[in-house]
Amino acid sequence: MYLRTTIRKIVLPFFFVVFGAVIPLFAQAQYSIPKNVHRIVFLGNSITYAGQYVTDVEAYLVAKYPKRHFEIINVGLPSETVSGLSEEGHANGQFPRPDLHERLARVLTMTKPDLVFASYGMNDAIYMPLDSIRFQKYKDGINWLHTEVIKSGARIVHLTPPVFDEKQWAVEGYSGVLDVYSRWLLDQRKAQKWDVADVHFPMQKALETYRAADSNFYFAKDGVHPGDLGHWVMAKQILLFLGENEVDNAKTIHEALSGFPHGEEILKMVAQRQAVTKDAWLTAIGHKRPGMNKGIALDSAKMYSTEIERQIQLLRK
Repeated sequence: MYLRTTIRKIVLPFFFVVFGAVIPLFAQAQYSIPKNVHRIVFLGNSITYAGQYVTDVEAYLVAKYPKRHFEIINVGLPSETVSGLSEEGHANGQFPRPDLHERLARVLTMTKPDLVFASYGMNDAIYMPLDSIRFQKYKDGINWLHTEVIKSGARIVHLTPPVFDEKQWAVEGYSGVLDVYSRWLLDQRKAQKWDVADVHFPMQKALETYRAADSNFYFAKDGVHPGDLGHWVMAKQILLFLGENEVDNAKTIHEALSGFPHGEEILKMVAQRQAVTKDAWLTAIGHKRPGMNKGIALDSAKMYSTEIERQIQLLRK
């Protein structure tokens, strides 16, 4: 069912080579969140909806910057693409992949973000070989997303997709497809002056390093959806992009938070808040993806979020 895609990869001490292009592994661009940014929205697919990397990022920012109040909203939707593509028989034929085009206007209108982080790509080539038409659909979708967010008055940071683990899915080639998609997105830093945080290549390198020590190691049992460690690798790259260089050597979010008062309690409360608010926002905004949890009323979720924030502030007194 799957065609082999030939991708030339050469691991050098500090570089990664894809189709002859040299990618610095440790040259994460840096972005400082403007002081007028309050509401931050994360867009993406099931990996974003799972949300541990979003929680890790929020917990770290909350712990380090007690005087800055960030409201972080996760509206990731499982199965979603920005390309608008869906493979035949997706979800055993129950429904096609949701398309971000259907809901983005409502997301931006209702959440009114100051800053958006967008993570797409994993689903956008629909687990097929590299193809110019599918690739163009992804590029068109990303360009459209960027334009719509900027038109709304918000800023946007694009995330390269997480790593796809072929060994866990017993297919060859799709990781190379995501290499190409990621390289194109990174190229937009210069081509269009976009803000792009690289999750893909550092995560790929981390997987290779862990697997060199343990051949049975994996971030994602199914090759796609990472566990807590994989989410931390993602969160770390976002934090490094934000200039939080102290996290570079932290092996877990717990280690990263260990230097802050009440770090573990903050992490727990942020996780509780995210679990409630993401379903409330998704339900209020609306979508076409069956089988999702029905969230509580948005007003109730906002009250719950405010109470969690009050409890976090009490910890700091």
